[in-house]
Amino acid sequence: MSTSSETTTATVGAAAVRRTAPVGGARLTLRAADLGRPGSLALAEVDLDIAPGEILTVVGPSGCGKSTLLRALAGLLPPLAGQLTEDEHLLTSPSVERALVFQEDALLPWRTLRANVELPLAIRGLPRAERRTQAEAWLARVGLAEHARQLPHCVSGGQRQRAQLARALAGRPRTVLMDEPFGALDAQTRSGMQDLLVEVLHGTGATVVFVTHDVDEALFLGDRVAVLGAGRLAAVRDVPRPRERAAHDDPARIALRRDILTSLGS
Repeated sequence: MSTSSETTTATVGAAAVRRTAPVGGARLTLRAADLGRPGSLALAEVDLDIAPGEILTVVGPSGCGKSTLLRALAGLLPPLAGQLTEDEHLLTSPSVERALVFQEDALLPWRTLRANVELPLAIRGLPRAERRTQAEAWLARVGLAEHARQLPHCVSGGQRQRAQLARALAGRPRTVLMDEPFGALDAQTRSGMQDLLVEVLHGTGATVVFVTHDVDEALFLGDRVAVLGAGRLAAVRDVPRPRERAAHDDPARIALRRDILTSLGS
């Protein structure tokens, strides 16, 4: 397919996606929340307010509780103490309003990419024809229109992650929770996926919590960065804008990066 036709397909896909975009992201709030499992506390007394529509990136050393925080926000791990709310209502269980994206693509290997993307739409009860239209629109949006009928093992790791992103957003969740989704990708593919994530999130209104080991990734993607360490939420810092690759030379960005690395003991 030519570059021109790819652009046209992506534009049509984006238009179809915008027609079904959610009205806004959820507000997620933790108050004095202890997170973990009985007898195994991972994070203590977490106070955190995640605003609707923001991208919060979370960094910290291995074993500091990043994934525990994400699973609590997904409704998979109730707080041991304190409170966790979504739009001021107690968050007690998983919901189709919250999508999880993992480092492993987690696509169903026996379903085509299109059928994988259709899955959350089927859960929402959409008719078959509408599921297909929306799934194809999302695949076009992430540059996979030509691969819709292929099985996951027939495409690259980066393409599988694109399909997983399309599947997560196709269900129109109000919150997207991402657990190091680009960690296994090579540097060039990872950079492309970061750009793609920012692009496809534009206009969805979704609240995003993105866990990563990579401080530069956290600074590029995040509106704020939450730093975890020693079983605590050590700091939450605003990220200077604009969100541009060239901004890594900005003195304020350099100072923030240095502070975060110092907090992490790097």
